[in-house]
Amino acid sequence: MAKRFFELLRRGWRKPPHVIVRWMIRQTGAELDQHRAPGRARSLTRDRLLSLLGGQSLDSLWQRLTEAPFPFHTGPVAMDAYDELCPGDGAGILVAAEDAVNRRVDLLGSGPVDLPTPIPWHKDFKSGHSWPIVPFRRIDVLDLGRDSDIKVPWELSRLQWLIPVGQAYLLGGEERYAKAVRDVIEDWDKANPLAQGVNWACTMDVALRGIALVWLFRVFHASAAWRDEDFRIRFLKLLYLHCDFTARHLEWSDINGNHLATNAAGLVIMGLFLGGGGTDIGKPGQWATKGWRILSDELPQQVTPDGVDFEVSTAYHRLVTELFLLPALYRRAAGLDVPDNYSARLRKMAEFTAAYSRPDGSTPLWGDADDGRVLPFGGQVRNDHRYLMAIIGIAFEDSSLAAQASGHRGEVFWTLGPDAAETVPSRPVPSTSRDFPDGGVYIMRHDQNSGGDHVFIDCGPVGMAGRGGHGHNDCLSLEAVLDGVHLLTDCGTYLYSADPEWRNDFRSTGFHNTPIVGGEEQNRFVRPEYLWSLHNDAKPDVRLWSPGETTGENEDRFIGAHSGYRRLADPVTVVRGVLLDKTTHRLIISDHFEAAGEHRVRVPYHLPPGVEVVEEASGLWLLKARGGGEAGDRDRQFLLVSSGADWSTSLGDGWVSQSYGIKHPAKVLNFFRSGPLQPLTIALLPADGAPGDPVAWLRETIEVFPEADGDRY
Repeated sequence: MAKRFFELLRRGWRKPPHVIVRWMIRQTGAELDQHRAPGRARSLTRDRLLSLLGGQSLDSLWQRLTEAPFPFHTGPVAMDAYDELCPGDGAGILVAAEDAVNRRVDLLGSGPVDLPTPIPWHKDFKSGHSWPIVPFRRIDVLDLGRDSDIKVPWELSRLQWLIPVGQAYLLGGEERYAKAVRDVIEDWDKANPLAQGVNWACTMDVALRGIALVWLFRVFHASAAWRDEDFRIRFLKLLYLHCDFTARHLEWSDINGNHLATNAAGLVIMGLFLGGGGTDIGKPGQWATKGWRILSDELPQQVTPDGVDFEVSTAYHRLVTELFLLPALYRRAAGLDVPDNYSARLRKMAEFTAAYSRPDGSTPLWGDADDGRVLPFGGQVRNDHRYLMAIIGIAFEDSSLAAQASGHRGEVFWTLGPDAAETVPSRPVPSTSRDFPDGGVYIMRHDQNSGGDHVFIDCGPVGMAGRGGHGHNDCLSLEAVLDGVHLLTDCGTYLYSADPEWRNDFRSTGFHNTPIVGGEEQNRFVRPEYLWSLHNDAKPDVRLWSPGETTGENEDRFIGAHSGYRRLADPVTVVRGVLLDKTTHRLIISDHFEAAGEHRVRVPYHLPPGVEVVEEASGLWLLKARGGGEAGDRDRQFLLVSSGADWSTSLGDGWVSQSYGIKHPAKVLNFFRSGPLQPLTIALLPADGAPGDPVAWLRETIEVFPEADGDRY
């Protein structure tokens, strides 16, 4: 608690007086409320709850909530019809449901864990640490002296692992599913008194749990296991208190991010549900209105005009898109207005998703990722975000967006229903290269049946409006897929507070494919324990963006720079040029350094797990990988060629984390130089059809590949 207080004080002491006063009032109110909350829960009797929700009786209230407009598909589903639309997905749902019924979870890289009864809701079952049941503001959420991960009890208590049980119930109607979910909800309710313990310490997780409870109600409301009046009252009381708590403890900050957006989304969804689909019933109506006002205000603040979430992370872009999208769908189902400027920004977010999603559905590891979702319905792989463009394209009648979607239909089915899922194409319209200058992302792309080429380049600002947040030290870093084979990758996230050293390693410059000068970070860490803060040192400078679609050529060209090392005693500007030849699947990356004096530089290239590297000759390496996209994975060979005769090299060991809590060993090819800085150019190209002397070819190519002076390339 003290650490959080002093961090907020550090951020806010230069703010205007009215901002400081407002913050102090909120903090004081929250301190008082955590002690008043138990009495408020006790006073919420059956009669008072019915009065607050406008119910003449429990039965009439339950019926009204059952019949109110709802945006998501929660009706019975025939298994054979579902399998026809989503082949193999039904079997996966049943397996996941059986695990959940048996209280077997796999969260945040834990691997399968069998939970005891009662469930230890306050425990990180990965480390064994438990948090006390004390007023929630007394919980130290960032105790960096332990290896515990507070996200584990939070993730468990989101109750999203029960969603497959609900889907299985709709697919088969087995009553045991309803009973299993009821038992878990009752278990959670007994173990987590209002405002007490770790699972009330983050309002974001309270809101996400409330959203899950709303969906579970619409699935199980008519089941025999949910007919007991005492359970119905306890359930509605639990949900009401979740919405009330969220409204009282909104996560305002000097720069708001996904936490406040989650709070607001929870207010809209829980408020509309408790209000019977409208906004005219007491506090639920006020909550829903307030949540929508926050979302409407925050959308243009948190999402750039070209559709990129300002936290500069593909994983958080997915989460934030859901946070702004699902409440909008609920409002439309309830007959409420969603302004054109709001839906237009959602479409921009989907366009960015379409651009960064590779033909096989995979996603670059840009920025932080903790696998967070709002309502995870589908059985697709974790890093497949293509359902977003399908849902937004269909819901807001944007045929061009919907045409770019493909792959798994499950998310669309459970969100918009079977009719919408039928419209998702089996093969998307090929995408072209795109730039997102407001968000700082440049994507070179050439789609083919084999997977084609996809190069994701970051030349944008530090995340969260210069704060750092979920952004990494990755300016000028890139990921590359050539001819359907993933050859260069960023390293992902791995962990947050459970291991501060790993956290800082994975967001460091050295864990990205971008030059490191003097062993320094391109954006300095504020302090090692400030795990979501960076200094705003590396200002991006895009000097050229020339996609082949606009020039009539088969080449995309990019030149960018950043100022992260201008702070050194002998300032250095790193300049990177990238050229993609879409005809030959050849990628050239050329680094130049605008500097005087002598410097020590390392340029790492991180290879995905499983890619083998063999040095064939000086300046020439053979990469062995598997890939090929729709043509089928097969053994492939590529060459990595270097022109840097004045650079030394070493093949090192690195790590790649493709999902939270898990890391895999991988190879890193490092280029080093000490002294006066010289350019370094490398090329990646398929071994088939490669020049007889690749090193000589690259040197000749450099002669017609001018210096990175900002005017040519």
